[in-house]
Amino acid sequence: MPELPEVQTTVNGLNQFVKGLVIEDVWTDYYSEFHLDKPNIKNREYFKKFRTEVIGAKILNATRRAKNVLVQLSNGKTILVHMKLTGFLFYGGCWQKEKFIHAVWKLSNGKCLALSDLRKFAKVTLVDTDKIENAPDLKNLGPEPLEKNFSWRKFQERLLKKPNAKIKQVLMDQTIIAGIGNIYSDEMLWRASIHPFQKVAEIPPAKIKKMYGAMRKILRHSIKIGGDSESDYRNILGQRGNFQNKTRAYGREDERCSKPKCLGVIKRVKIAGRSAHFCPKHQFKK
Repeated sequence: MPELPEVQTTVNGLNQFVKGLVIEDVWTDYYSEFHLDKPNIKNREYFKKFRTEVIGAKILNATRRAKNVLVQLSNGKTILVHMKLTGFLFYGGCWQKEKFIHAVWKLSNGKCLALSDLRKFAKVTLVDTDKIENAPDLKNLGPEPLEKNFSWRKFQERLLKKPNAKIKQVLMDQTIIAGIGNIYSDEMLWRASIHPFQKVAEIPPAKIKKMYGAMRKILRHSIKIGGDSESDYRNILGQRGNFQNKTRAYGREDERCSKPKCLGVIKRVKIAGRSAHFCPKHQFKK
């Protein structure tokens, strides 16, 4: 699933290529009976309303909240896109007939913005811009880890809201901290030498501080190099990111740990249905 760096990379691309353009039409082949009466474009009745609302509106800018792309329009509405497991947005020609394209916005410069979504899990909905903080998809999210005022002390306070939970799960809890998932939680814990099953309350403040520093450094670096494209993610020009070539834990199962002087081998374990990659040699559980 695209995490904070991948979503931010998408947002940066949207602001570069589609900001200021007008939406002339929208197409989708999404449909699911499970989504009947739900406010997203997989509900055909909702899509009719969505299409009417966005056609003719200018794209003012794009922002990110957690793993959500927010496209602000000139009519007081904001398109919210959550790319879920396999989704990504890209810009260029119009591709309704491509195999995995399930939504297309035709733009005033003759090009399109398309949503590729292999598994069809992505969500697209419309919210009022002036009420966006209270939108159901956003109102319960934790703070952004790269905000200037998000200190390591605040980071510690957020984690301690679940003192008896495993740190890997807490880092991925979007109500605690926004935007972190499997990839970046593994990398943070590897750098801070913390076992993914360690209870939050058992982690010394010095390691919390080290993990905080790792979080900020890793997320910023991943944004700089275009995010992680080990799986489906691509930027809006269809290009792969490079972070998958920089990971130390995630996706490194059975490889020798790259920490200097460490003789460990990266293991992969399951935690609440998700994977955790770590080195049992230097990320030992106390």
